[in-house]
Amino acid sequence: MGKPSRPAGFTRIAISLLGICGCLLIIFVSVIIGVSRMFGRYGMLTGSIQVAAQAVRLAPSDADAHRALATAFQNVGMHQEARGQLEIAISLRPNDDYLWLELGNVRDELGDSEGALRAFDQAVANAPYYAHTHWQRGNLRLRLGRYDEAFAELREAARSNRTFTPSLIDLAWSLSRGDVTLTERLAGIESPDSRIAFARLLAKRGKGKETVEQFRLSANHISEEFRRELVMELIAKHEYEAAFDIWKRTETGTSQIYDGGFENTITFGEIGFGWQVPRDRSTIEVSQDTAEKDSGTRSLRITFGGDSPAAESIVSQTIIIKPQQKYRISFAVKTKDIVTGGPPSVSVIEAVSNVRLANTLTVMQSEGTWQKHSLEFTTPPNCSAIVLRLARNACDSTPCPIFGLLWLDSFSIEELKL
Repeated sequence: MGKPSRPAGFTRIAISLLGICGCLLIIFVSVIIGVSRMFGRYGMLTGSIQVAAQAVRLAPSDADAHRALATAFQNVGMHQEARGQLEIAISLRPNDDYLWLELGNVRDELGDSEGALRAFDQAVANAPYYAHTHWQRGNLRLRLGRYDEAFAELREAARSNRTFTPSLIDLAWSLSRGDVTLTERLAGIESPDSRIAFARLLAKRGKGKETVEQFRLSANHISEEFRRELVMELIAKHEYEAAFDIWKRTETGTSQIYDGGFENTITFGEIGFGWQVPRDRSTIEVSQDTAEKDSGTRSLRITFGGDSPAAESIVSQTIIIKPQQKYRISFAVKTKDIVTGGPPSVSVIEAVSNVRLANTLTVMQSEGTWQKHSLEFTTPPNCSAIVLRLARNACDSTPCPIFGLLWLDSFSIEELKL
């Protein structure tokens, strides 16, 4: 007689029990790994080797646990131990490019440059189309003096990820010791994005002519915001002519006052070479007036309503001029009911040195009617820009309030014979 067969129900129960055991085992392993990674993260955050080591004891086959312990070792300068843990982690997860990069960095710390390069090679092999692997290997080759290989790699990284472009240009600039042509070659400045980034660096370094060249080569791709940034950077470096070339609204090469009749909209956000009006002047209101004008359709109206600092600009404009040249600035002014111990006046200031070149004593004698004024001055050597501004004269005592109305119009500038 054959063995009696087991009931089908028993088989189903056995299979169910095995499934339950399998699920419980999976849950148990998952819990252990989860706890291990919690210890690992805490160990990395706190730099505790003991906590990170507990993560390895809980899950010795988890690459992340060994990576966490390696990080804890690195935080206290135990690079040999960190290298050992990273090598174990890589044996468990050999295709992880980030593990290879970390191993390369640790080997580099230990002075094993060739070992570091081999690790970076493996990282690139695992992630050949990502920028970060090429960037790390390129930096190592740069430190090893393999400049051609290094910059080829760094350019590859920047092509893959444009966020690396500014750093690439910085490296090229430093290595070339500020040589613009060599920087352009090493960094591979060809695309509009790279030219924009290069223009930003050049402006910050005060290279006005070169900034303008890069701007012109990429002008069709430059936003208004970036154009403003270049203008501000160049003005901060006293590269006024270059800043004007990027800012200018016309192609004229002669000295001029922009919108001398206040016909265009005046804004508080103006940068560059238009009329500039400071914000947050609660006692001074600046506006355009269509009812009162000397010429055109508008003038600039200034309402004084209390105390305000003397010598601070109320309205101003930076003007490009020639060095060692005589000029005359003409304008019209009208006032009404000005009462103060520190009357307003118009002056011309050398832009770099802040030396006053010319000044009206006051503009109060035009009460009720438009009056013409002019300022004559000669620019000093090496002067490329002046600031034309309206400000108050100093008072004999403080506080020094001012009340009343003032209008300005019809500003112009002309060259005179010396």
